[in-house]
Amino acid sequence: MKSLRELEAKVGQEVGVSPWVEITQARIDTFAKAIDDFQWIHVDPQRAKSSPFGGTIAHGFLTLSLLSHLSEKTFGFSDRRMGINYGLNRVRFTSPVPVGSRVRARFTLQKFEPIEGNGVHYYDNLGVAKTAKMAAVLVEAGVIANRLEEKRMLDAEVQRKIAQAVASGVRKCLP
Repeated sequence: MKSLRELEAKVGQEVGVSPWVEITQARIDTFAKAIDDFQWIHVDPQRAKSSPFGGTIAHGFLTLSLLSHLSEKTFGFSDRRMGINYGLNRVRFTSPVPVGSRVRARFTLQKFEPIEGNGVHYYDNLGVAKTAKMAAVLVEAGVIANRLEEKRMLDAEVQRKIAQAVASGVRKCLP
């Protein structure tokens, strides 16, 4: 598919399968540093050998975070300059991803909504498959691809309001 509009006829169908990505210990360690999560099951290969998994496993959020990369490697819509992650629904970490596994995403289009100004809002049901038999993550994700929204996002006042809203939400989560 070359155009976002081509997605409209594909609701309910698988619209893409990403290339494989290897989950290395270096990738896991880098992610652990980025989020300050050094739980031994992720970063201590020696200790993890005696775990039920027989070795280290990727953080669930590492696997989830790869979806942006996997999506970019799968789709190259000529009429999209930028996509904005709208949110996630029903995220489930259904299976551990051991170090050395390879993962890829399967994208099934659940919903497609045109937006005024040549944009679209679409939802994908995503499964991140690994080399084992069961998917590692099941996700429903929403994306907005809208040229008017892109221009609006460049406005300094809009950026300030978004930053304030995010900060307010984070403050509400703190004790």
